[in-house]
Amino acid sequence: MPEEPLQLAVIVGSVRAGRLGPTVAGWIAGQARHHGNFTVDVIDLAEIPLPMELPDFGSAPPPAATRALETLSPRLASADAFLVVTPEYNHSYPASLKNAVDWHNRQWHAKPVAFVSYGAISGGLRAVEHLRLVFAELHAVSIRDTVSLHNAGSRFDARGNPTDPDGRTAIAAKSMLDQLTWWARTLRDGRAARPYAA
Repeated sequence: MPEEPLQLAVIVGSVRAGRLGPTVAGWIAGQARHHGNFTVDVIDLAEIPLPMELPDFGSAPPPAATRALETLSPRLASADAFLVVTPEYNHSYPASLKNAVDWHNRQWHAKPVAFVSYGAISGGLRAVEHLRLVFAELHAVSIRDTVSLHNAGSRFDARGNPTDPDGRTAIAAKSMLDQLTWWARTLRDGRAARPYAA
């Protein structure tokens, strides 16, 4: 009997004008769909205007934040797994991504997070290492293997197609998605069997 597909939220972390993020996210979302275990929801943070100012603890968010959260929060809550697509800005990840993470808490609990990073020579690896610490604090499980796109601007053609579709990057994506599948199923079963205590 086939298992129920996993709900995968692919989060586009950059909101910068001219960004490569949607291209990278479109590629990895296609890899995830082809993998066969996931129903994919691409969440582009540029389309969700979350304010940078968070309310005081215990206070209701302002109306603009409430509208944005009504769009974003249920999508995060329904996900069995997350795949974060991030560039590297100044040896770390974008403020837009940290803001979206910080507006939420229990939505991340006991769920796996995988990473696809992109950049120049570093390929965004330092952004991923910083994100691992943040998600550990939120009781999420980060996947060991990542996909890192070095010199990312040359990895896609003008239409957003990868210039080497069957190369090492595709192999790395499959390995990461295999691990994400295992963790997502294991943690989903665990959450169903007993509530997670954070």
